Amino acid sequence: MAKSLRPLIAANWKMNGDMSWVFKPADFAALYHAEDREHLDVLICPPATLLGSMLDPQQTGVLLGGQDCHAEVSGAHTGNVSAEMLKDAGASFVIVGHSECRAAGDTDAAVNAKAKAAARAGLTPIICVGETEAEREAGKAQKVVAAQIKASVPKLKSFVIAYEPVWAIGTGKTATPEDVAEMHDAIRALVTPKTRILYGGSVKPANAEALLALKNVNGALIGGAGLEMDSLVEIAKSAPKS
Repeated sequence: MAKSLRPLIAANWKMNGDMSWVFKPADFAALYHAEDREHLDVLICPPATLLGSMLDPQQTGVLLGGQDCHAEVSGAHTGNVSAEMLKDAGASFVIVGHSECRAAGDTDAAVNAKAKAAARAGLTPIICVGETEAEREAGKAQKVVAAQIKASVPKLKSFVIAYEPVWAIGTGKTATPEDVAEMHDAIRALVTPKTRILYGGSVKPANAEALLALKNVNGALIGGAGLEMDSLVEIAKSAPKS
């Protein structure tokens, strides 16, 4: 990985958790002390209902983020949450363009607008890109991802890219290290050297070390393995220290 970039280990809880989960960052901190992880950033993105009740990052050293946001500041958008609301609830990051949201109708233009909204609110957007299995089998993976980056990523000072091959989300399938390295190298050519590129595709303790050791893999976006703090700790401990 790019040695000058701090690894970012981000857990997306998706639609999981209740109020008892607000203490999980403390469990993480007890298992992996803050002084031992000064070389990386750890982020948890809980459901919006829990965000405002999560333990303060100042206490745990675990950052907080949102799972999605609306492009507008406020208005008649029933069921939606603005980037400003997430910021007010304690978030410093927000995921936009997750494959599940894209499958539900988010276009590149919508993802672009949400990323701009995140920056407007003082959040760092984690902009997700990735190809379907059919697109990879057709040899179009890099072309698809490049097009998504071009259309989804606005001109911002700070953002994170998360490459998540759609066919490896929640399926148990994982791209080979060679596949990941090839795609991350291609993405690196499209973004600045200071942009962190995460891999998100069934990352778990068993494969985290090999994936995080790759040159342009600057962290991970984790789904199921991020729900339990012992497995999240194992993944975080796999991140290189230099």
